[in-house]
Amino acid sequence: MLRTALRNVLAHKARLSMTALAVLLGVAFVSGTLVFGDTVVQALRGASAKNLAGVAVSVQAESEWTEDGEAGEGRSTALTAGLADRIRALPGVTSVHPVVNGTATLAARDGRPLNADSSWQNLAVNHSPDNGRSGPDSRFPLWGGRGPAGPGEMALDRRTADRAGHGIGDTVRFAVDGPTLTKKLVGIVETDDPRVTAGGTLALFDTGTAQRLFLRAGRFDELTVASAPGTDNDALARAIGELLPAKGVEAITGARLAEEQAEQIAENTKGLTRLLLVFAGIALFVGVFIIANTFTMLIAQRGRETALLRAVGASRRQVVRAVLAEAALLGLAASAAGFALGLGIATGLRPLLNMSGAGLPGGPLVISVNTLAWSLAVGVGVTVLSAWLPARKAARIAPVEALSTADQPPSARGMALRNTVGGLLAGPGVLTMLYISTLENGGESHLLTAALGSVLTLTGVIVLAPLLSRPLVLLAGAVTARFSGVTGKLASRNALRDPRRTAATASALMIGLTLITGLHVAGDSTEAALRDEAVRGLTADYKVSNAARAGIEPALGARVAKVPGVAEAVPVASAVLDVRGEFVTLTGADPRRFGKVSDMSFGSGSLAELGPGEVVLSGALAGRTGLATGDTFTGALGSDGLRKKLTVAGVYEYSRAIGHAVGTMTDVRPHAEGGTYDSVLVKADPGRRASGLDREIREALGSSPLLQVRNHEQLTRAESGAVGQMLSMMYGLLGTAVVIGVLGVVNTLAMSVFERTREIGLLRAIGLGGRGVKRMVCLESVVISLFGAVLGIGTGIFLAWTCGSLAGSSLPAYRTELPWARLGLYLLLGLVVGVLAAVWPARRAVRLNMLESVNAR
Repeated sequence: MLRTALRNVLAHKARLSMTALAVLLGVAFVSGTLVFGDTVVQALRGASAKNLAGVAVSVQAESEWTEDGEAGEGRSTALTAGLADRIRALPGVTSVHPVVNGTATLAARDGRPLNADSSWQNLAVNHSPDNGRSGPDSRFPLWGGRGPAGPGEMALDRRTADRAGHGIGDTVRFAVDGPTLTKKLVGIVETDDPRVTAGGTLALFDTGTAQRLFLRAGRFDELTVASAPGTDNDALARAIGELLPAKGVEAITGARLAEEQAEQIAENTKGLTRLLLVFAGIALFVGVFIIANTFTMLIAQRGRETALLRAVGASRRQVVRAVLAEAALLGLAASAAGFALGLGIATGLRPLLNMSGAGLPGGPLVISVNTLAWSLAVGVGVTVLSAWLPARKAARIAPVEALSTADQPPSARGMALRNTVGGLLAGPGVLTMLYISTLENGGESHLLTAALGSVLTLTGVIVLAPLLSRPLVLLAGAVTARFSGVTGKLASRNALRDPRRTAATASALMIGLTLITGLHVAGDSTEAALRDEAVRGLTADYKVSNAARAGIEPALGARVAKVPGVAEAVPVASAVLDVRGEFVTLTGADPRRFGKVSDMSFGSGSLAELGPGEVVLSGALAGRTGLATGDTFTGALGSDGLRKKLTVAGVYEYSRAIGHAVGTMTDVRPHAEGGTYDSVLVKADPGRRASGLDREIREALGSSPLLQVRNHEQLTRAESGAVGQMLSMMYGLLGTAVVIGVLGVVNTLAMSVFERTREIGLLRAIGLGGRGVKRMVCLESVVISLFGAVLGIGTGIFLAWTCGSLAGSSLPAYRTELPWARLGLYLLLGLVVGVLAAVWPARRAVRLNMLESVNAR
């Protein structure tokens, strides 16, 4: 029986090619993801270990904000120069590098800020010579020039200098917390810090300058200790620990620090790996339909062969094992090829993700035995499981019955059972989703219910696909028959000959289109809601803010108001407000001026009535807290939780740009972080709104890389841009499922042509020409593909619409938006898929010899 299985694989390799390709693509996705994940983790670990190679012990301290009459106020730690000297005197210590950490956003040579929206990536440290006085810093080998040695000098790493277009001798503009600073670039260094290689920037200053910018004088964030060869670093860490203050300071060996960073890196990369594996699972799930369809058709075509095997003594169990062995051989060969293709996918993923700013480090591919074993196990397992039901079906057919025909139509009892199961799945699924759609603020608490309902609905539609195929295929057949006559009628009849086969073929395409359509509808709706909420309620033409969220000094707000062409510049501050257990952001502004840059829709009260000790609340917040206009409550303001009696002066319609509560500037600013403004809302003179006023505002503020001056379009892009990037990636990943679905259509048609060899020969004999045969096969393909496309698009829209209520709590403006042009494109895609999928089967049908076909059995 094993020899029979091997012979069948070799004899039907052409018919199995599309199935093998489906398995190959699914396994390639799985293996590529696993290899990519291992490679990225290893590369990041290597970069981290290399960066810590010279660190024997790291002394780290907690920081706190202090205020001292002599030293002034600022961030401080317990690490001092005196402690560094005592550590330097310990046996085995070769050098101690006192480290000051901070962030500095740089401006490129052309003025654009580097990483302005993610300033935490812009690292700044002190240049600490190995001998503690002057000379090189072994942590940052010089690539050119020298290290910074005075308050007017700085150095950059080579990647940052290249990105910014700066060279030694240039004046570099940067910002730490707002105002623009300038220093001369005197050196360029190399670094393997994974935070920099992952897309960040690095700026170096002399120790005194770094402390003035980021820390109190004489204090450090970390002391990195290097030791002589042969030193016991664990013992050294204990010796250093005896010198440290009792609280908030610890000494960690470099090896342990590298291990902790490696664990953190591995944890951070798990999310991406899991996401990619989910899409790989979807691709394999789609492949299940192709595999099951292929083996169902193969077993039906080999009915006489199965009967003969049963007649000469083969048991049912042997027949099942032979089919499963055939599936295992096919799965093993396809999985091996898929694993090889997966290596190419793993190689290409890094540069592809880096194009979108991922900043993943390079490194050799990491191919583990576990990855190979899992890839082969998944491929073989999916193929064998998909072939199990067709194999059992073949074993149940009596020898005489199998000898009489090679094409058993589906039994009425089997179809009735399938429809019943489909109804039991789809019914509760649809009802669950309709319940979800009625929720006003679904939120995260109903995510699991929605996921269960979506799975039940999609599974039910797949099971009911044979029942649904008849009306849809008949409708499509009526159209094809009207325009193509007999060939169109034959095409629709062929598609209806075995509804289960047609449904399985269409389902493979349907699943991919369901997911893509659902994502597109939900994504477009979310983007539209974000665009609306980003500026709804704002009539200001520009918003000035700090990219590092460090606030805007009041003096800068006054400077904006003096720019020619600015009609109104309204400072806005914010603080945390506890309203009866609901924590919201309280926006503070001058009520009279705020009304000139905002458009708030009040249900009761007004902004003009707002005064000291009063707030206006959004309708949503008022509803949750049971407050109304005229009510008084005691709220906790700011991080210090100062309690204050406040009166509700009005209730307005919520908007994301305004927030849930508005108070006066005198009430809010004392509790704002650092006593600064959050932003300045600018209303331009009518003639200056599109005349480059934003550039003049930037210049008035010193062209700081941290300060952003954004109009409505830029604000909406900042809110919705991340959603668009994420959806684009997901569309690309789901494209694999659609490709596998297309292969399923090609596979089914090709095998159907072989199955109907005699029928096609008879049609040719009674006068149907080669062009007619081609048209018949092509129209059958189009009918099946359009059925899958319509079912997929319809299911995707339904799921996206019903899940829309889940966004209500975080996006009140969410409304289901149907992208009609894109939906029409997907329907056209189904038509194109049908035409392209029919090319090879149609050509094969035309090339059949008429006489040989008529005599075929």
